[in-house]
Amino acid sequence: MTSRAGGCLCGAVRYAAEGKPLWVAHCHCHSCRRQSGAPVVTWAGYRPANVAWSSGAPDTFNSSKDVTRRFCGACGTPLSYESTRWPDELHILVATLDDPESLTPTAHVFWSEHLSWLEMDDGLKKFETIGGSPVSNS
Repeated sequence: MTSRAGGCLCGAVRYAAEGKPLWVAHCHCHSCRRQSGAPVVTWAGYRPANVAWSSGAPDTFNSSKDVTRRFCGACGTPLSYESTRWPDELHILVATLDDPESLTPTAHVFWSEHLSWLEMDDGLKKFETIGGSPVSNS
């Protein structure tokens, strides 16, 4: 079984993710941009039982009624996302993996919220939201 490790900038919080992720996608939603300070973030969805905090314990922030985001309390690195909308998934930020290039995104989600000055001509499908119809790749 494939195992991927990752953690925060300062090394206080580490995790291990077992197996193949359910999906890997770039997210353009306003909430993810604000939380990360980046124009787009890349997530990998795992079953919660397949992700373990191997060192340290992340702090939590409820960014909305049904969303819990985990981060390092020492350095502030955002690490994961959980929502009652997807109760059988735990999303980890791909950039926090020790080897982020081991996962390849397959789509863009929340394209309806992307920043107009950010051009993404990578050929991946772009979805208005999650589970919605794809938009034109032009």
